[in-house]
Formats: sequence, C-alpha cells, structure tokens
Amino acid sequence: MNSISARLFTLILLATTLVWSLGMAWIYSGSKLELERVLDARLEEATRMVNSLIDSADFTVTNAVSGVRVPNRSTAPVSGITDFKLACQVWSIDGRLVGKSSAAPNTQLTQSSSGFSNQDINGTHWRVYAREDRERGVRVLVGDNIAHRERLVRELIWGLAVPGIVVLAVLSGLIWIAIRQGLAPLSRLTHVVERRSGDELEPIEIGSTASEIRPVVDALNGHLQKVIVAREHERSVTAFAAHELRTPLAGLRTQVQIALAAADPAMRDAALKNALVAADRTTRMARQLLSLAQIDAGAGKAPQDWIDAGTRLRAICDELRTKENTAPATVDDALYGCRIRVNPDAFHLAARNLTENAIQHSRSVEPVRWTLVKGDKHFAIALDDGGPGIPDDEIGMVTKRFFRGRHKCAVGSGLGLSIVETALDKDGLSLRLENRHSPAGLRASILIDAARIELQARPRAGEPPAGAVAPASA
Repeated sequence: MNSISARLFTLILLATTLVWSLGMAWIYSGSKLELERVLDARLEEATRMVNSLIDSADFTVTNAVSGVRVPNRSTAPVSGITDFKLACQVWSIDGRLVGKSSAAPNTQLTQSSSGFSNQDINGTHWRVYAREDRERGVRVLVGDNIAHRERLVRELIWGLAVPGIVVLAVLSGLIWIAIRQGLAPLSRLTHVVERRSGDELEPIEIGSTASEIRPVVDALNGHLQKVIVAREHERSVTAFAAHELRTPLAGLRTQVQIALAAADPAMRDAALKNALVAADRTTRMARQLLSLAQIDAGAGKAPQDWIDAGTRLRAICDELRTKENTAPATVDDALYGCRIRVNPDAFHLAARNLTENAIQHSRSVEPVRWTLVKGDKHFAIALDDGGPGIPDDEIGMVTKRFFRGRHKCAVGSGLGLSIVETALDKDGLSLRLENRHSPAGLRASILIDAARIELQARPRAGEPPAGAVAPASA
C-alpha cells in the first residue's frame, strides 16, 4: 500500500473500529452485569411481595393461590405473580407444592432454602430466589428464565450496535474526506514540481500551506539553491579549465611551429624543450581536472583502511623522481611504522599533490621533507619546502580552484591545493598551511585525529623498496 491517503485511512479506520469494538464489549459486559443486578433485585422484590401477601391478615388462597388457605397445602395456580412474567412457586416446609404461577414448572425451582441460586430444570436454566417462612411453614420460590435475560441483553446490544455500525460507516466517509483535504497541500506541491522543467530552479511557491508541508517546501528550495550553486560551480570550472588549457595548447602549437620552421639546430632544440614544458603542463592539468572530477563525483564517505604512512609517502616520492631531481623529497624515519586509518586513494592523491607542489615551488638545494609532528589530540604529517611561502593575505585563498597567487610557477594551474583540501575533507582530515621563517619556506600539514593513528617502534633498516605499500589490516 503506497498511497499515504489509503494508509492513513486504513490505520485510522482500524483504530476506530478497535476502539469501537472495545467500547461495545465494555458496554455489553457492564450492561449484562447491571441488568442481572436489576433482575435479581426484581426477583427478590417479587419474593417479598408474595411473602407479604401470605403474611397479610386478610390473605386467602383465593386471592393468591386459587382460594385455598396455605395450611390446607393444596396445589393451585398463583395468578397475582403473572404480571411480573416470572415463575413463582409456594412450597410447604415438608416438600409439598402449595401453589405456582402458570410459567412455573411442576419441579421445585431450587433446593436452596433461601437466597439466590441457578438451577437447570428440563433443559431450562433458571435464576431463582428463595425465601423461607418457618412460622407459616412455607417457602416462596421466584425464578427467572436465564434465556429471557440473555435475550434482553442481546436486544440491548443490537440496539446499540446497529446505530454504531451506521455511525461507523458515516465516520469512515468523513475520515476519508478529512484525509484528502488534509493532504491537499501535498498534492498541490506535487503538481507544482511535476509541471517544472529541468531548467527551472526558482524557489517553489505554493502560497499559504500547512505547517507540516512548509519544511518540505523549504527543504526543496534549499536543495534547488544547492543545485544552482553546483551548476554555477561546474560552469565556472569548465570556463576556467577551457581558459587554462587554451594557453598551454596555444604555446605548444607555437613552439612546434617554431621548431618546424627553424633552420638553427639550437633554436629548434629550444623550441622543442618549450613544447615539452607546455605538454607537461597540459598533461598535469588534465590529470588534476580528472582527479577533481573523481573526488566531486564520490558520494558519501570513502572506505578507510590502515596503511603505513612512511611506506606510502616513500612510494609517492619515488613516483615523482625525475632525471633533473634525483631526490625530490625525503621521508623522516619516524613515519615508518606510523600506521594511519585513512582512505588510501584520497591520502595518496592529497600527498602526491602536496609533494608535487612543494617540489615545483622549492628554491632551496635542500629537498622537501615529510615529518611527523606529535600532538595531544591531533597528529600532523607535515611537508616542509624551501620555497617563498604564501603571502599572509593569500593563505586563506590558495585552496580555491584556479587561484594562482603572486608566487605562482610556470607549470601550475591553481588546482593542486584545492584537490588536496577536497580529498582530505572527504576523508575527515584537514589541511593546515603555515609559513616558516627559519629556514624560510612553507609547511603543509595533514591533520589526523589521535584515534586514527598508531605508532609502532620500528627501526628503519635501509630504504623501503620503491613503490612499496604497507599491508592493510582492518
């Protein structure tokens, strides 16, 4: 059952029927007890009345027991009791039937000398009240057919059930109408959203509506605003990427044309080298754009695993080793045996871009270096370079996409630090940038919670093999 209206109607109708049934059962039980109490009181009162007739001075059997006096012990019908629709018997103490009403059987209604009792006579159930008068030597028995009592109870319940069923049917219709009216704003919202095209991202307006629907409308409008921001962001990224790619591609074309037209070997070699630089820049930017798109497309939190930080960073350094720089970066011994719980791909991407960025900006003959900085709640895996650092007014802007500050390098595109921050943020980590003064340079730190890091005392016996990755454990 996928319809909210049908589900609400069914639940409310079931609940109403259940409450109604419980109420009817309660009324039946209470009415039955009350009716039995009233009928028992009638039995007792009828017995007193018959006994009072016997006790009266002018009482003769003619008035109550067909004209025969009680001491004569003769059997005769009792006419004065028939108005009560009860069975009445008058028995002598010695066990002879003195008189009875027309509804009474010939068998004694009860063997009890006094009080209430239930008796089964010839398949008929009786409720009997007995009163014994030893002075006059008689017992008065007045009985009520239990089947008549049950019929009275059934008639009472049917008298309540029939109107109840009619009321329940009417109530069901009213419940359905109320539900449809109550869900009308939701239907109106559905129609508004269905009529919209994919390009219509304006806020939804459905006028005055129920307070329960308003949060849904606000949430939809908030989501539409996020879609607008994401679309504008994609457009800006596409525009920036097209602009940034156009420059190295144009330079590459120019240098190739120069190389083709040059008669001087030195000029041709220089043009080819410049073309190679432009090709490297284009390749790096394409790789960064793909990495950025891959990070943005990732939904939810990436799976994490334990990796050895030193081994993974050593593999990245070896990956970036070139002929021009045979030792682009080093890893401090403290990082070997330092196990961190991260998403391996995200950490690798962030660390690689930080290392590549540091190598490009470093002006010192000293290689860039990865170190471990211990803290109480957080640890930092820090990368120090010998570059010019970042001006204080730009340090909060360098992680924006395509932002290139005053100290930009020739092959940079302004995406490296943005990729780092996005990848770390997806993995629950953070990036901190700070300038160093002695020696000068920049420190880029990956901050990790202490709960996600394990330090194992393990002396480093030589360099790990290039590209080695520590075995992961859950």
